[in-house]
Amino acid sequence: MSMKSGFRRISQVLLATCAMAAVSSALAEAGRASPQPGAMSDTDVADKVDTLLAKMTDEEKAGQLSQYFYFSQFPPLAQKVDKEIAAGRAGAVLFTTDPKLVNRAQKIAVEQTRLKIPLLFGFDVIHGFHTIFPAPLGMAASWDPAMVEQAQSVAAAEARAVGMHWTFAPMVDITLDPRWGRIFEGAGEDPYLGAAMAAAQVRGFQGRHIGAPGHIIAGPKHFAGYGAAMGGRDYDEAEISENQLHNLYLPPFKAAIDAGAGNIMSAYMALNGVPATADHWLLTDVLRRQWGFKGWVVSDSGAVNSLVTHGVASDGAEAALKAIKAGTNMEMIPPGQNANMVSLPAAIAAGKLSRTELDAMVRPILAAKFRMGLFENPYVDEAKAKTVFDDPKHALAARITAERSAVLLRNEGNLLPLDHAKLKSIAVIGPLADSARDLMGSWVFPMNSPSGKSVLAGLREKLGTKVAVAYAEGVQIPQRVNPSPFGTLDGTNKKREPIDETAGVAQAVAIARQSDVAVLVLGESQDMSGEMASRATFELPGRQRELLDAVVATGKPVVLLLTSVRPLTIFDSKAAAILDLWYPGSQGADAAVNLLFGDAVPGGKLPISWLRSASQAPMTYARLPSHAPADAFKRYQEGSNEPAWPFGFGLSYTTFRYSDLKVTTPKVAPGHSVTVTVNLENSGKRTGDEVAQLYLHQKVGGSSRPVRQLKGFQRVTLKPSEKRALRFTITPADLSYWSDITKEQVQDESAFDVWIGGDSLASLAGTFEVAK
Repeated sequence: MSMKSGFRRISQVLLATCAMAAVSSALAEAGRASPQPGAMSDTDVADKVDTLLAKMTDEEKAGQLSQYFYFSQFPPLAQKVDKEIAAGRAGAVLFTTDPKLVNRAQKIAVEQTRLKIPLLFGFDVIHGFHTIFPAPLGMAASWDPAMVEQAQSVAAAEARAVGMHWTFAPMVDITLDPRWGRIFEGAGEDPYLGAAMAAAQVRGFQGRHIGAPGHIIAGPKHFAGYGAAMGGRDYDEAEISENQLHNLYLPPFKAAIDAGAGNIMSAYMALNGVPATADHWLLTDVLRRQWGFKGWVVSDSGAVNSLVTHGVASDGAEAALKAIKAGTNMEMIPPGQNANMVSLPAAIAAGKLSRTELDAMVRPILAAKFRMGLFENPYVDEAKAKTVFDDPKHALAARITAERSAVLLRNEGNLLPLDHAKLKSIAVIGPLADSARDLMGSWVFPMNSPSGKSVLAGLREKLGTKVAVAYAEGVQIPQRVNPSPFGTLDGTNKKREPIDETAGVAQAVAIARQSDVAVLVLGESQDMSGEMASRATFELPGRQRELLDAVVATGKPVVLLLTSVRPLTIFDSKAAAILDLWYPGSQGADAAVNLLFGDAVPGGKLPISWLRSASQAPMTYARLPSHAPADAFKRYQEGSNEPAWPFGFGLSYTTFRYSDLKVTTPKVAPGHSVTVTVNLENSGKRTGDEVAQLYLHQKVGGSSRPVRQLKGFQRVTLKPSEKRALRFTITPADLSYWSDITKEQVQDESAFDVWIGGDSLASLAGTFEVAK
């Protein structure tokens, strides 16, 4: 959800690795809800909705189309919303997570309005609620949809326990430009991986059906094309070709809809000149008519009112009319703005909108309330939340997820894992080494009582008195020039006392020289990623690179732990080991320590191409051949534009060998599947995970096709010397694409190259042919 305008107004108003069986079992238990009754039938829901609609006035119907920020901790803002609820002019609220206050607001709706229609309560449950999981991009790096599904099931259980019914997640925007801050919330650059993660998160949030106990409604966002913001600048417009829109940006949304998502959030930026919230083609032709979406569309924050700003509506009344006619059901209203949907009854009286059109917009909102059981039981058990929060299985799930999401980028001389039995001293260095909050990332709020610890605390707890642990902050991460809009609510906008960084670097060097190994925790602070957090550079912020180079120059072994979601420019550093933690969440410190000492083995893979610098963006491994494919990495005169590490890359503490790739169906007719097998062997000395990835290239077609495209993956665990035969099925859908020539999905007759390996540069190859 996009809340810059809302938070700005608030400030103005207030001045304000285990065996896989054990892993799967632990995660499944952590995400399991109580036995679920069957979902309400479509017929029953339709009957209840029709009966209620028949009793409603036009004003009451329009009231269901408004959602207000309900900052109950700020009385002046809450009192205004209370009046709207009591008047029947609110269908939903968001951002109140205190069960007592949830019940208080719900009581107004249920007891003070004529028809006693309950509210929907929403919240941004992005990567956890009380128990914080890794950043969604980090979870995508696990290449483990089943694990991600269970993680979001835990998040849903905690949110539902405080009275939430709906999350503005998952964010399924694909982006090729890591300068964009909201890459934090997505699955990276690839639509196949992105679709798998989108579907998994929807299943995790919603359970088996909308209304399942312990689950909430999923609201994939931002429909559509937000990840293509010009220059990677959050809030800028997006210009996307039909080819890219259909083949790159829309597939994860389609996967989320197919998984049963009950809600969609429209983007607020202009897509090819048309604001998405008023785009009939996008919200009606594609979403509802082509894909069969039956839920409701909520605007991004202030996006209906922004139609006036965009210049496509003259006032709020026209904005509401255009949004409704395009297919936007509900308006999200930031603090300080008035509702626009309340003008719809006047539009009906003026003959600009039919009552049938209004009913169609209200119907799916009421249906969601019936499916969630809110008419029978609108209130939340205020004592339940603590029991759910304190479930130890949630912390276990978060730790396992963080361990499985980490990506080992470098491990020269097998420095990792460290042997604490041989260590006498360790230097822990960096501005993020003693920060528990920065490990959790953005979209984490104090009212939900998140907890965690720093890497420094985790190491001291692990090593006790057996190993001397010295610490130096070294340098600070400079505060943002343009502050985060979340600072007021997050409490992280406090000015820090500056330190003498030159002396700090000298202190870090001194303790490194006195220690057996140095562990540096560097990267971006949590407010440097997320909404309104785009960056123009991938350099380590502040003087962190100077600190890193100075410690490396001591000659002591250096392990670099990274916290960020961008491909920071560190490939040319001399650190012997680099482990990317992303933002690992509540249990990130324990996960990092387990990975450092081999109690867990890294198996994550990059869901993005790790660019050398921001000048390379946007970029994707799945580029078109162009007329000069041999020079693909010679496009800049200064040097190579090849990524530092390719999409899908990730090392382990063991090694793997691929062999004997076979295409069992070397020639098939269009519409038929192709089967490919390969042998995978753990050729090292430790049990570890490998993500086997299958890539395709269509040699000839009506359109130029990418040099490689991911079309299959499997994460497997192998013991030393264990070999396993893997089987991949390539479906007709995998072999088709949307054609800019025919304006539809096509499957060409063609020969195909197929590769299987550990990243997008896999060399083990085969071929097959699709022909009549």
